Amino acid sequence: MVLLGTIVNGLAIIAGTMLGKVLTKIPEDIKKLVMQGISLAVIVLGMQMAFKSEEFLIVIGSLVVGAILGELWRLDGKLNDAGLWLERKIGAKEEGSVAKGFVTATLIFVVGALAILGSLDSGLRGDHTLLYTKSLIDGFTSLFLTTTLGIGVIFSAIPVVLYQGFIALFAVQIEKIVPEAIMNSFIKEMTATGGIMIMAIGLNLLGITKIKVANLLPAIIVVALIVTGLYYMEGLFF
Repeated sequence: MVLLGTIVNGLAIIAGTMLGKVLTKIPEDIKKLVMQGISLAVIVLGMQMAFKSEEFLIVIGSLVVGAILGELWRLDGKLNDAGLWLERKIGAKEEGSVAKGFVTATLIFVVGALAILGSLDSGLRGDHTLLYTKSLIDGFTSLFLTTTLGIGVIFSAIPVVLYQGFIALFAVQIEKIVPEAIMNSFIKEMTATGGIMIMAIGLNLLGITKIKVANLLPAIIVVALIVTGLYYMEGLFF
C-alpha cells in the first residue's frame, strides 16, 4: 500500500498529541524546560541539515527569492488564518493557542528531507522504513509540543498526510521526469535550506526571534528551479 507510511505518520502525530494532552498537568517549570530542550534539539538538527549543502550560494539565493515570494503571497498569514479558523470550529478558549500549535508543528513535520525521501521510497519501492522512522520522531515531538502549545498540534497531521501522500502517489512520475543527478542535488540543497528554516523554528520556540518561517517555504521551490537550471546550463556549455 503506497500510502501506508504516510498514514502511519499522520496517526503517530495524532497519538502523540492525545498523549501530550493527557500529560498537560505536568508542572510548568518542567514543561518549560522540556520545551527549551526540544527547541535546542531542533536548532541543532537544523544546523546539521544546513551543513549538507554543497553549493551554499543556491541556499542563500533560494532563501532570498523565497522570502520575497512568501511575503508577497502572505503564506504565514494564511497558515495562521487556517489555525484561527480551526480555533473557531472547535471553540478554543484561548485565542491564538490552536493556531500557534498548528503552524509550529506543521512547519517542523513538513520541512525536511525525511518527508520527501520517505514518501519517494514509499511510492517507488513500497518501502516505508523512512516514514516509520519519521513517524516515531514526529510522535514524540508532537507529544512534547502539545504539553506547551496545546491541541492545535493535532491538526498538523492534515498537511503532513496531504503533502507526503501527494509525493508518494506521484513518485513514479517524478522518477521518470526528473533526472537522478537533479534529484540528488535538489535533496542536498533542499535539506540545507530546510535546515535553516528549522533553526528559525527553534529560535522562535525559545522566544529569541519572531521569524515568519512559513514565508520562507517558497525557497524550496526556488531550490528546485535553480538546481534544474544549473543542470541544463552545464549540459549546454560543458
